[in-house]
Amino acid sequence: MITVHHLTYSRSTRILWLLEEMGEPYEMVTWHRDAKMRAPHEMRKVHPLGKGPTIEDGERVIAESGAIIEYLVATYGKGRFGPAAGDADWPAYLEWLHFGESSAMLGIIMRMLGGRDGLPKHARAYADESIDLAMSSLETALERRDFLVGNALTGADVQIQYVIETAIALGLLGERPVLIAYNDRLTARPAYVRAIEKGGPTMLPRR
Repeated sequence: MITVHHLTYSRSTRILWLLEEMGEPYEMVTWHRDAKMRAPHEMRKVHPLGKGPTIEDGERVIAESGAIIEYLVATYGKGRFGPAAGDADWPAYLEWLHFGESSAMLGIIMRMLGGRDGLPKHARAYADESIDLAMSSLETALERRDFLVGNALTGADVQIQYVIETAIALGLLGERPVLIAYNDRLTARPAYVRAIEKGGPTMLPRR
């Protein structure tokens, strides 16, 4: 059985959600952030990176949410949650899947770590430009469709939802009704609701 090492208030909710969508049984080990809001040092005993999410599947130990999603879809997806290699939609699927932790999160992480005034002016301008470009790209892709690739939920949607939710929570999304509606559709899914019930919210309560 798959074991999910779930770090509270983190991307690992993605993995719980995907497994709930799949109906794949799993065990969850919950790790709580330390006083500095970091993953506890003990998580390095599971994987050298010491981060959540990390999964164990037999002798395999895998970190990085994009890699985990790709592995779970290929191993347990049964033809769902992502096109097969060689399908017409496969390149777009891979692009959106990895966009979620690369281009789409870069500016958001910069703003998150810099706070309101902590970034130099040029760095904040770069971060804001990066966020605007990423969100505009997503908005264009979703303007006339419910999902990023094909006609059903894929791992790419699971990956991207956290990005949009983070941008909303930090007040960085702007006036983008297409993305707000997309996020609302995804978070209303029964499997997502179950993942939140089991793993807790993805975002820290705002002060």
